[in-house]
Amino acid sequence: MTVVHPVGDATATPSRAAQPGAGPGRRSLRRPGRTRRARRGFGFASLLFLLPLLLAFGYFAWWPIGQSVILSVQRTNLVSEPTWVGLDNFRYLFNDPLLWTTLRNTVWFVVLALVFGFPVPIMLALLVSELRRLGGVFRVLVYLPAVVPPVVALMLWRWFYDADFGLFNQVLGHVGLGPYPWLQSAGTAMPSLVLAATWAHAGSTTLIYMAALASVPADLYEAAELDGASIWRRVWHVTLPQMRGVILIMLLLQIIGTFQIFTEPFILTDGGPEDSTTTILLLIYRYAFLDGDYGTAAALSVLLALVLAALSAVYLRLTRKWSTA
Repeated sequence: MTVVHPVGDATATPSRAAQPGAGPGRRSLRRPGRTRRARRGFGFASLLFLLPLLLAFGYFAWWPIGQSVILSVQRTNLVSEPTWVGLDNFRYLFNDPLLWTTLRNTVWFVVLALVFGFPVPIMLALLVSELRRLGGVFRVLVYLPAVVPPVVALMLWRWFYDADFGLFNQVLGHVGLGPYPWLQSAGTAMPSLVLAATWAHAGSTTLIYMAALASVPADLYEAAELDGASIWRRVWHVTLPQMRGVILIMLLLQIIGTFQIFTEPFILTDGGPEDSTTTILLLIYRYAFLDGDYGTAAALSVLLALVLAALSAVYLRLTRKWSTA
């Protein structure tokens, strides 16, 4: 006999839909308000954890920038009480003919560094990555100039360029060439600085390119080899497109770095001959430490920062599609 339980009988088994937590309409037992409070608490804890880092970064990075902006509208020697002069420092800058000379020299250095110096780390990275044997030795040799102290290295280059007893003129003298006034001539002084700067800074950039080369998928090279592509076609159609994002970022960093060139002209030529190698940072140094005009030096620093910021914004805007394509 089949026993039928009456409605409401305590022994009746509840249907699946009536069971708590069953069925597709199951709801979370967490309360939305509690979840939001937990997220707010986590965000507050993260901000509290990062607060020392933010304070240190603001003090050592943004505080000097703010002080430079304030200093640019003052006349002071950093000892006596400063005097507010408004935009007089900027007016003095634009009326100084040496400003336009240094701007022309700096742009000329940037152009030479990009044309001759920028491809060198890429070619070195490609060359070293193709070496099957002694690859580690060549990596050390490529990075070695970055380890040498800049002042020591540039003093050595100064001897290389010496017009009378320099290494370059001695070597060229054996084949009947020279001697050449490398640093004493306005026509050869700037290319000589570019050569020394490229030697000094190419090593670290080469390692970055080598790391980018290691991330290129190997199957792309295998497919290119199966299609009969030569090594140059593989580099042009596989390697460079895969490294495009890194190359564009390094190009921007090199533009910013070459606009701020200081050590090479300061040690090798001191801005000569006839101010043909005086750069913007060297002019800032002269304003501040030779003339004692810290307000004008700060004004020129602010102008340089604004120009580089605007140039970077335009560059990133123009290359945004290329870097992500």
